[in-house]
Amino acid sequence: MNKSEISVKLAKKVGLTHAKAADIVDAIFNAHKGIFAVELAAEHKVTIPGFGTLATRRRSARQGRNPATGKTITITARKYATFKAGKTLKEKLAK
Repeated sequence: MNKSEISVKLAKKVGLTHAKAADIVDAIFNAHKGIFAVELAAEHKVTIPGFGTLATRRRSARQGRNPATGKTITITARKYATFKAGKTLKEKLAK
């Protein structure tokens, strides 16, 4: 499912126009200025009770190997997003 499909379902579920629902979905999920992206970039957790938690973690720099040449390379440190499913979502998926 993509953002467009989410906005269509949201519009039908709560009685909004498709355009308004698309604006809401974009305000939440936009990768540059959406609520989730801004909070994760600031290293805040986003918790939706019953659904799950989005958080940011850091991976330190480390040594790796270039598989093509076998040379040792340095893999830079980075920040990445994680998702941990909530209890209710886990129970729903286990059925």
